[in-house]
Amino acid sequence: MVEGRHQDTPVFPPTLEPRPDFLLRRLQRGEKLGLPHSRPMPTIGPRCHELRIRDRDHTWRIIYRLDVDAILILAIFEKKTPTTPKATIDDCRRRLRHYDEHVR
Repeated sequence: MVEGRHQDTPVFPPTLEPRPDFLLRRLQRGEKLGLPHSRPMPTIGPRCHELRIRDRDHTWRIIYRLDVDAILILAIFEKKTPTTPKATIDDCRRRLRHYDEHVR
């Protein structure tokens, strides 16, 4: 298990569009996603991006890294401010360091 604070994975509403699982499946198939669905997150690291999902009442983010053999999900959260919280960025960097040092 990757180190970091344990957080419950949010339950996305069934009416959410685009569906997070649909976007992740597109990534698994090798499709490159750009705005408005995904944007690079170089502050976290190379090949890191965030999926951007909005519904009527919430803005969701899934931060991930694209590796040759995997999509690493680093964080899933409801975004409530214009910028990604520093603690989330730090957690993602720590998880990547741990993965790269111990799993790879």
